[in-house]
Amino acid sequence: MKIVGVAACTAGIAHTYLAKEKLVKAAQEAGHIVKIETQGTIGTEDELTAKEITDADVVIIAADISISGRERFKDKKVIQIPTHIAMKSPKALVKKIEAELNAASE
Repeated sequence: MKIVGVAACTAGIAHTYLAKEKLVKAAQEAGHIVKIETQGTIGTEDELTAKEITDADVVIIAADISISGRERFKDKKVIQIPTHIAMKSPKALVKKIEAELNAASE
């Protein structure tokens, strides 16, 4: 599965990067390709390309604030969660997404 996403918190510092780190690790451990963009106090980092978004099976938005560029995901399956879910239960989140995508393809 190819996963892309955005992580952003109210301060744009710690939770943004922790959410990204946890999501990337959980997805990679489950054998998926993943890239998470961050939107924080220093701007956007690891910005997703149009091709990465097009190729993605799912978009995870782990954010406690409105993100910029959300319209990029208009034709994609989007999972919106607060950053604390990404930080505390990333493996469970990945398993839930796998189950949802598998059920939708049956």
